[in-house]
Amino acid sequence: MSSQEDFEFRGTAREWFGIWIVNLLLSVLTLGIYSAWAKVRSKKYFYQNTWVAGRNFDYHATGKQILIGRLIVIGALLVYALASAFAPPLALVIIIAVLLCMPILIVRSAKFNARNSSWGNVRFNFDGETGDAYRVYMGIPILVALSLYTTFPFLERAIQRFAINGHSLGKTRFHFNSTIGPFYKAFLVAAVFGVLGFLGFGLYVIPSFIDLAGASDLDAQRKIIATMTVGYIFLLITVSLGGFIYMTMLRNLVYAATTLGAKQHGFRSALSVGSMLWLALTNALAVICTLGLMLPWAQVRMHRYLAQKTTLLPNGTLEEFTGEIISDTNAIGDAYSDIEGIDLDIAL
Repeated sequence: MSSQEDFEFRGTAREWFGIWIVNLLLSVLTLGIYSAWAKVRSKKYFYQNTWVAGRNFDYHATGKQILIGRLIVIGALLVYALASAFAPPLALVIIIAVLLCMPILIVRSAKFNARNSSWGNVRFNFDGETGDAYRVYMGIPILVALSLYTTFPFLERAIQRFAINGHSLGKTRFHFNSTIGPFYKAFLVAAVFGVLGFLGFGLYVIPSFIDLAGASDLDAQRKIIATMTVGYIFLLITVSLGGFIYMTMLRNLVYAATTLGAKQHGFRSALSVGSMLWLALTNALAVICTLGLMLPWAQVRMHRYLAQKTTLLPNGTLEEFTGEIISDTNAIGDAYSDIEGIDLDIAL
């Protein structure tokens, strides 16, 4: 790699607070209808203030498009609610139908989000096949379940491969290639925390139940409730910590295994587990202590850190890299902004 370009977030908490509070108030006043436009404003702000190599990202969907997708989902939920009340067998059929259609919805959502996103006026695209989505999201999970989830890293790698290989910038494709080792490393770290959590919960709670077995007085019941509460808090903390570490490690390894174009322009994510944990904890405390008013500050703080720890590694001169992307635009243009789609907010 002959150079590197760090990502940068140029937004401020003050600017974002102004947008956030207006979005919140209008969404409440319109009984949630404005939330579709609020989502677009939010995405545009964070996209447009994220820069790399002298160009920023942008989001092109409209509130109308998001609202249509949400109305479809609300309509489906209403049909399901009516079926549950008056025809339970039909409700079961609806659930099965939705599950069978989920891979299709995932592909539609990925296309919608990609085609309404751009970098330097060049649109992204997603052309993953529905058949591959069924294999990844329905076929492989069955095999993983049969293995008692010991092969979960293979599912995670398959999901990342499907998502990344299906995306392109202009006509320049992304490519994902990784061995299974790093996925198992992240999985085992998370599994250790999970096992410790359940083991600690059992060792703390079960003896208390044995000691208080058969007791019916109020003091014994209070001790059981207190023991269960402490046990569940410990379990929640350890499992959450394991999941947090897993997601941090996963982001780093996925970026390292992703390239763009035939020249294999690379990426790097250098998140630190300690820093991420500190950010998450202090952000949570700030939001809780201010009853939510510091949420915009916490969001900007986290987004800025993620951007600062992300790097583009062009394989060649920067001018050559950007010229290649722009020249490959072709038909990936403004027409996509008018495509109605479903935005499920699914992170592939």
